Amino acid sequence: MSEYTLRPGTAADIETMARHRALMFADMGDGTPETRAEMSERFAPWVLERLVSGEYHAWLVECDGGVVAGAACWEKPRHPGLRGTHPRVAYVLNVYTNPEHRGRGLARMLMEHILGWARAEGFATVELHASDEGRPLYEKLGFGQTNEMRLVL
Repeated sequence: MSEYTLRPGTAADIETMARHRALMFADMGDGTPETRAEMSERFAPWVLERLVSGEYHAWLVECDGGVVAGAACWEKPRHPGLRGTHPRVAYVLNVYTNPEHRGRGLARMLMEHILGWARAEGFATVELHASDEGRPLYEKLGFGQTNEMRLVL
C-alpha cells in the first residue's frame, strides 16, 4: 500500500499548482480548455510573487514520488472588521486531489493542516469558495454559509 506524505509547496512546484488549479476548474465544469490555460499562465507568476513575499502558503501530498493532491492558503488583506484584529484573512484555495486518489482523506488531511496552521498564526477567519463536491467536507470541518454575493461584469 502506498504511503502519503505532506510537504510544503515551493517555487519549484508552481507548474503543478497551476495544473491542479486548472483541473479543479475543469472538474467543476468552469471555463474552457483555452480560458483555463490562459488562467494558468497568469496564475503561475501571481503565485511565485506571493510565495516569495510569504503571503501564499501551499502544501502538497506526495505518493510514490509524485504529487497527488494539494491545497493552499493566501493571506488575503482585509479591512478592519468585527471578527478579530488580524489584518489578513486566511483564504483557502486550490484544494485538489487527483481522481485516482480521491476518497482517501487527502483533502481532509490538507484542510486540517491548513486550519491548524491558521490557528497557530493567529487568524480569526478562514474563508474559501466551496465546490459542490467539497462542500460536505468543509461543513464537517465547521465552515458555514455567508451572505456574500457576486455580480460578473
